[in-house]
Amino acid sequence: MDGAIAARIARRAVDAPGERVLEIGAGTGALTAALLRLGAAVTAFDIDPEMVAILRARDDLGGVELQQADALAFDYAAWAGTREWRAAGNLPYNVGTPLLVKLATLPRPPERIVAMIQHDVAERLIAKPGTAQYGSLTIALALTMRVERAFNVPPSAFYPRPGVVSTVVVLHRLEQPAVVVRDRVRFEQVVRGAFAYRRKTLANSLSLALDLPRERVAAAIASIALKPDVRGEDLDLFSFAALAEALAG
Repeated sequence: MDGAIAARIARRAVDAPGERVLEIGAGTGALTAALLRLGAAVTAFDIDPEMVAILRARDDLGGVELQQADALAFDYAAWAGTREWRAAGNLPYNVGTPLLVKLATLPRPPERIVAMIQHDVAERLIAKPGTAQYGSLTIALALTMRVERAFNVPPSAFYPRPGVVSTVVVLHRLEQPAVVVRDRVRFEQVVRGAFAYRRKTLANSLSLALDLPRERVAAAIASIALKPDVRGEDLDLFSFAALAEALAG
């Protein structure tokens, strides 16, 4: 409901007129209008067909391509084609986490994602190894994106008021993945498995999650010079890549 906040989000997404921005979850159109005022080439979609019909009836949004679509089913790669693009939106909190992972793991992710998400999810995105917030989501995004926190948004900015504080984050695509991962599927399995049983050691968690002999997992951990009792939250991105490589054989 706060036009000033919508404008702040839009300015994070648009640097110059003509840039392509895909708005996810257009809702009442507050951010849509702000993006358009900055001269962006805006495509916006929402899952609610009635809301899309209302947006299409607005004269001030005549320059926007509006679609009715599900954020998790939308074909981002087909829409983007070979041209650069950015994503922006007040993400639905129930799908915000898988949606960010989906965007970050596209064959060519957007060059920038500006998203409003729950504050606790934002903390997980920027968490450091060894902290309670650090987990598979942190690693999944760090492989291809650099994440920065922009600003918090209080419940009073919304109607109806949510029960949580929101945070705007900006994800910048890295020119190259942060580490070389030859087997992406195996890498993701290892990362998820490392955090599947957070109270257990890394060797025990991976053995259970991946159904591997504990001796094999322990040998892989030792081969990359990690302590036998190390836990998943202690590994950085580079260690996870090395461990996945050691377990790939």
